Amino acid sequence: MEEPEHMGDEHTHGHHHDHHDASSPEIRVEALEDLLVAKGLADPERIDATIRRFEHDIGPMVGAQLVAQAWTDSGLRQRLLADADAVVAEMGLRGPEIEHIEVKANAPRIHNVVVCTLCSCYPWALLGLPPNWYKSPEYRARVVREPRSVLAEMGLELEPDTEVRIWDSSSETRFLVLPERPAGTDDWPIEQLAGLVTRDSMIGVARAADPQRVARARNSVTRS
Repeated sequence: MEEPEHMGDEHTHGHHHDHHDASSPEIRVEALEDLLVAKGLADPERIDATIRRFEHDIGPMVGAQLVAQAWTDSGLRQRLLADADAVVAEMGLRGPEIEHIEVKANAPRIHNVVVCTLCSCYPWALLGLPPNWYKSPEYRARVVREPRSVLAEMGLELEPDTEVRIWDSSSETRFLVLPERPAGTDDWPIEQLAGLVTRDSMIGVARAADPQRVARARNSVTRS
């Protein structure tokens, strides 16, 4: 089996996870949802819409605001990289699965990717609900063995000289990627910058959004 190009130190510390057996909360919640839908007490489309809202809007925007602030404040950036827990506490950010967070910054020849190889440890309070592909056995196995191929399939082509670093989340430590700030955004306010930060870019399977493309889309909506 091909070895990963880089693996975070957390693999040397033991990897403790919650196993999804029949008594696990995840399985019980799914069973309860199926029962409510079967009895006509819940609408699966409304459930899916609520999940999408938390997955793409509410949750990721917390992390996006944090990234945008780090882009504009070099002191905050350094503090995030040195002790993200302290920054998160000072900002009053609370929620599930952010007891210990480490932030890994992308650079011109360094690209970070987050995975949880044994289950789906993930900083919910910063990124919202984890996407289905993040929890899939295929992603969890393949991104470690062949990260460039997986990223290319997801639309991210990296330069050959870019070092890929894989960070394996656990119940003790979860990770957030600090994507590179797009060029041409020097005069952008934080709120506008946050609009460029996607959930996928904070996992590391995408770059921050192209500001020109975002501007064109915004102008198109305004004209219509």
